Amino acid sequence: MKTRWVWIVITVFVTFFATAAAQAALQDDVDRAVSIIERFEEIPETAIPPAVMRDAKGLAIMTITKAGFVLSGRGGTGVVIARTEKGWSGPSAIGTGGIGVGFQAGVQVSEYVIILNTQEAVNAFIQGSNFTLGANLSAAVGPVGRSAEASVTPQAAVYTYSRSQGIFAGVSLEGTMIATRYAANEEYYEKPVYPSDILAGAVKPPAGAQKLLDVLAKYN
Repeated sequence: MKTRWVWIVITVFVTFFATAAAQAALQDDVDRAVSIIERFEEIPETAIPPAVMRDAKGLAIMTITKAGFVLSGRGGTGVVIARTEKGWSGPSAIGTGGIGVGFQAGVQVSEYVIILNTQEAVNAFIQGSNFTLGANLSAAVGPVGRSAEASVTPQAAVYTYSRSQGIFAGVSLEGTMIATRYAANEEYYEKPVYPSDILAGAVKPPAGAQKLLDVLAKYN
């Protein structure tokens, strides 16, 4: 009986977060990404070092909600962009979800900036299929502060940075599955598009993405 209830709870979490991710509009995620980048820049001592941003092969910017007690569910949406020869690509829609265990209670909304340090990391988003941070890609907490020494070779395929609200125990992206939201991309670009074309810069970004590109232009 106990096992049955565990699986019921898991099913509810997965269904809730998957539905929320599918219904989110990409323009909302683009606008949110601009605000997240600006908030990360507000406090220099905890900012992402400019050198890390300038060396990045790409960025994934997401908002993730966690909720639970003992068993937990998490899900969210965001965008990924890549550096091209002509600057930053347009945004590609991504979604995330996962199930956790352990002593966790409450609800937490976290904002994440994931620095893609290698082409391998960018390729994980280009392929469009599901992959898991910490399993398919090595991840580490990135250096902080504008004066941080960031000129050394990155120690992981991705660096993660987060800002959180609410109460929750155990903030982590380990085990988080990330996938492309194809329907959101098609609606945003008004035609079927693939993440490989978007992130290669082969698809012209809509006007709504310009503010995000302007915010990141300083890191070209």
